[in-house]
Amino acid sequence: MEVLAALNLGDFAHYFSKMAMFPVFDLAYYIVSILYLKYEPGSVEVSRRSPVASWLCAMLYCFGSYVLADILLGHSPIDYFSNNSHVVLASAVWYLIFFCPFNIFYKCVAFLPVKLVLVALKEVVRVRKIAAGVHHAHHAYHHGWFIMVLTGWVKGSGVALMANFEQLIRGVWRPESNEIMYMSFPTKASFYGAILFTLQQMHWLPVSKSTLIFLFTLFMAVLKIFMTATHSHGSPFAVIEGLVCPVLFGSAAGGDNHHNGHDASHHAVAAPAAPPSPAKTKEELNEGVRKRKAKKAE
Repeated sequence: MEVLAALNLGDFAHYFSKMAMFPVFDLAYYIVSILYLKYEPGSVEVSRRSPVASWLCAMLYCFGSYVLADILLGHSPIDYFSNNSHVVLASAVWYLIFFCPFNIFYKCVAFLPVKLVLVALKEVVRVRKIAAGVHHAHHAYHHGWFIMVLTGWVKGSGVALMANFEQLIRGVWRPESNEIMYMSFPTKASFYGAILFTLQQMHWLPVSKSTLIFLFTLFMAVLKIFMTATHSHGSPFAVIEGLVCPVLFGSAAGGDNHHNGHDASHHAVAAPAAPPSPAKTKEELNEGVRKRKAKKAE
């Protein structure tokens, strides 16, 4: 804490934690979220065939975390849609990304330097949502540590945990891409962040909430910018998980020692291998689709 005081982060962190998210940060969040929706295979065709289904998927990409958190806390899942300004803003972004003439808006926000800025702003919103989720759960369940972690995790993970439901709306069914089975980096980071904010909420972590928000936002933004700029698909947690998981669970993270022998060969022949993670698959598809579209445009 002396280090933080020496750096005079207290006042800055307090100011940062009080910054309004609407409209600038929320706009960036909606742009990046719907941009990832457009990267999904078949999403453009769905938008032409059924704009209503495409719009609903876009709203889930933007507000899925609120919907799922409200369900967990016993509220109406459509409560957040009473925020007309947010829904209108997200709808405008959806229309511009999918239907703007000559794909001008899409090309602008998908331009890497612009995208890096938007990705960083999105992480600001993500961390704020994790903190808010833990705070709201604490009000409803004062000593429900697991509920606080779960709600914060859901708030930060967004539509990732609802991916299979969103796929059904688009007429796609990919149960092998279950986010809980193959967690992406944002989902894992949201889970770890929810634990940290729960510890802080219960006064077991000797740091102020505003400082934790600032530090965790910095951590998330830097990593996401680096991963986006370098098209990296690996998880920064892989090294730590590789050391801890064999000790606690007897196998590496996401792996199974039993698959190293005969069963590995059997599954390789009997069934296609499961994707390493939805995030990796999505990022690869993102870049592939973007490059193919760029070539067609030329």
